[in-house]
Amino acid sequence: MNTFDRHLLREWLQILGLVLAATCGLLLVQVLYDDFRQLSEYGARGVVLARYIAIRMPSFLAVVLPLSLLVSLLYALGKLHRANEFTAMRAAGVGFGRLMAPIWIVGLACCGLAWWLNTSVVPWSVEESRAMKEELEFGSQSARALPADRVGAVFSVAFDNPDARRVWFFNRYSKSAGRGYGASVSELDALRRERRRLIAAEAWLDAARGGWMFKDGRELTFAPESGEMIGSVPFVEKFAPHYREDPELMLLIDRRATRLSLWELRALIAHLEVERSPKLAGYAVHYHGRIADILGPLIVIAIAIPFAVTGVRVNPAVGVSKSIGLFFLYYVFTTVANALATRGGVDPLLAAWLPNAGMALIAGVLFLRLR
Repeated sequence: MNTFDRHLLREWLQILGLVLAATCGLLLVQVLYDDFRQLSEYGARGVVLARYIAIRMPSFLAVVLPLSLLVSLLYALGKLHRANEFTAMRAAGVGFGRLMAPIWIVGLACCGLAWWLNTSVVPWSVEESRAMKEELEFGSQSARALPADRVGAVFSVAFDNPDARRVWFFNRYSKSAGRGYGASVSELDALRRERRRLIAAEAWLDAARGGWMFKDGRELTFAPESGEMIGSVPFVEKFAPHYREDPELMLLIDRRATRLSLWELRALIAHLEVERSPKLAGYAVHYHGRIADILGPLIVIAIAIPFAVTGVRVNPAVGVSKSIGLFFLYYVFTTVANALATRGGVDPLLAAWLPNAGMALIAGVLFLRLR
């Protein structure tokens, strides 16, 4: 590293640190706005509230990193351009590629950081903060002396398992008790005609025995050809060792993709592919989009450099305003790609990469103009 490299990195990283701090501060306000009242109602105070915020904040890091890179680069490079420092270095015979080498190296490091965040930190943060919030909710409901089947209850849970030819339904499922109430499981034939049904007051996954236990119910049998009921046998308890469905996966259905971790998205997509569900595209685009975001820092740098060093020598804050327009354009690309994938116009994998491809194309055009 020469003197200019150290000078460039010092000017940039100082601004990057300030932008990251400011952005995280805004996100802290958003977390407090979204969750503070609800957590207070659940009885969260002091250390518990601080711990929840500390766990929740890392889930935003992968989002704010590209934004902070773009804003800080446009500001720092614009400031150096305004002071004619790039012109002086070029006049001294230093190539433009060599001038920007430290930025590209930091960009590669940021790609590795984005990979680590998206595959480890963010999934942990999403799942851990949700589990903590649910635990507080369960404790609050228990303190109000709600019945056990109402604590942490999710209502109207439906789940289709095409591989096993079973369709599940619960009137409600208590995440606190780990039990479903008002359970119904229909077994289908190859033509998806019902041949057997278990209905029970309660049902739960017995992990120790490796199957589902049904309590206080009835086993119904049907003639698949006519749909006529041909048998009805009551039972107090009935164990189904061949039922292996995961209740956690059942509860993921219909959750917003933004509220699921990368691991949960992967498990849900694997199920929806078997089910051939029309909901698959939306979750798949979001999953592949998180993977594609790993290259976001390099694309941001490729756009920021020509944008900053070819602009007029005005206040560097102008570069910050440019970033707003660029991220609005990225939002337009993302919205169009998601709409195309949802309607089956393009493959979800391609749709996930289209926004990055569009921004990379803009960066290529800007670099050609720079030369």
